[in-house]
Amino acid sequence: MTNPEVAILMLSLFIVMVLLGFPVAFTLLAMGVGFGYFAYYEAGSITTFADIFNNKIFYLLNQNTYSVMENDTLVAIPLFLFMGYVVERANIVNKLFYALQMAARNLPGSMAIAALITCAVFSTASGIVGAVVTLMGLLAFPAMAKANYDKSFASGVICAGGTLGILIPPSIMLIVYAAIAELSPLRLYAAAIFPGFLLAGSYILYVIIRVMINPSIAPKPRAEDVPPRHIVYWQLLTSFVPLTALILLVLGSILGGLATPAEAAAMGAFGGIVLAGMYRSLTWQMLKESVYLTAKATAMVCWLFVGSWTFASVFSYLGGHEIIEHFILGFNLEPWQFLVLVQVIIFLLGWPLEWSEILIIFVPIFLPMLKTFDVNPYFFAMLVALNLQTSFLTPPMAMSAYYLKGVMGKAVELMQIFRGIMPYLGIVIAVMVLMYQYPGIALFLPDYFFGKYIP
Repeated sequence: MTNPEVAILMLSLFIVMVLLGFPVAFTLLAMGVGFGYFAYYEAGSITTFADIFNNKIFYLLNQNTYSVMENDTLVAIPLFLFMGYVVERANIVNKLFYALQMAARNLPGSMAIAALITCAVFSTASGIVGAVVTLMGLLAFPAMAKANYDKSFASGVICAGGTLGILIPPSIMLIVYAAIAELSPLRLYAAAIFPGFLLAGSYILYVIIRVMINPSIAPKPRAEDVPPRHIVYWQLLTSFVPLTALILLVLGSILGGLATPAEAAAMGAFGGIVLAGMYRSLTWQMLKESVYLTAKATAMVCWLFVGSWTFASVFSYLGGHEIIEHFILGFNLEPWQFLVLVQVIIFLLGWPLEWSEILIIFVPIFLPMLKTFDVNPYFFAMLVALNLQTSFLTPPMAMSAYYLKGVMGKAVELMQIFRGIMPYLGIVIAVMVLMYQYPGIALFLPDYFFGKYIP
């Protein structure tokens, strides 16, 4: 086999290994080192036993590890994670859901709308899909089931709402994308605001229309269950306002140029501690759990980067990037055809893989082609970010569905969850089409805050 054929074998073997359940980060490391040895052996660089330990493969691994550790952009990840874990444990979300549910009581599907808004707000503070879906599953699903909501309908609301955290800033995924594509995280955050809230608004609009057509899937709350208006206002004031103020402080300092994402994340982490203190949830055990979970998630991200960069370096050395680029360019595609092809590939990859694997391994293959097709990299990033929503919602590996099933047990069947999330897949695709027709949805805010992008 030629080196490019070996590169394609390397990529195919990686997908098979992931589907078999091997850890992604260490699979990437092992395959990068293993195929790296093959590449050096083929090049004649390994001729003696001593050459096994005296070659550039381990040097490459060491340099990639050091590069990840010193990457300033990635400093924001543990701080945002810590903010999310502290907020999750501060007993804010249950009060927020109850207050929004009562405030929206006159709207069709009020509890579902409250769940979506709570997911959007909590996702913005957390950015951890598993945490949002799990917590909302424990909080909102039993409440909706008790109110005689259709189980598939309720499941879809929670799963779709929980995935918004990887799109709406401050998003961990956008920090990772910025590091991979060498783009400004500030511009990425600005570009994601309108698409993120457009998607959340589309979900809410779908819920209202669906319940208006079929009211039996989401009965209205009984009058005796609705507290007096002043209690609803007080609940909103003490739950919605503090959390929203924290999020606006973090985002406002980033978009206003007052702080870098890492500095804003530090403010958000401190603000999360203050909120936990205000809600009397700040305990040593809570802090210890938050720090542990933050360290665990950050280590996973760092090892993913080390493994993916090692894998990508060897893959490129073998000619993998080049052969895929020549293959796509050989079709003589128009820019819109290139965008459609890439998004279809990413959508299909979302069936077996999670967003981190798609983003770190496959997206860099397409990034060098953006100049060829004259595609704005921030516009492309938003298409990818929207598309990655589907990686959590597409069976058979719809992780949001498994998160919900894991906490609900026998209360809901997996097929019921799958049926509930399917309409939201269509909504994501519709929003992507709308954004393609009107690129200003993604590009207006970054151009407004930071000036027009110049390649």
